[in-house]
Amino acid sequence: MNCPACSAPLAALEYETLEVDFCFDCGGVWLDTGELELLFGDHAITRGFLTAGGRIPSSEKPRRCPACRAKMEKQTTGGPDPVTYDHCEHGLWFDRGELASVLQHGSPSPGGEEVARFLREIFSGSVREP
Repeated sequence: MNCPACSAPLAALEYETLEVDFCFDCGGVWLDTGELELLFGDHAITRGFLTAGGRIPSSEKPRRCPACRAKMEKQTTGGPDPVTYDHCEHGLWFDRGELASVLQHGSPSPGGEEVARFLREIFSGSVREP
């Protein structure tokens, strides 16, 4: 798969039951559908948080899903510091730092704390700037 933001190849990073696709060039992250729910443990709560801000109009050219190549939609999370991300039925795309922000808002499910901590450490800006 290639990055929907910069077209560089995505690298798969695996940790226990979770696999994320990461772009080393721009710092973006792709999560397949359901992977964020693995961290937070509750589908309804995760879905509610992710869709609380709704779809937003954007002047940015729509990005293509790395899995199916369809145009993704911009959506905004809930929470005190909403995060705008790209969404397709196959997954979620987060630009640099966005996944770390989302992980700060959620409360990981039992057993998901270690995975969430690992992802926060990786995606909290420790990757080189493009």
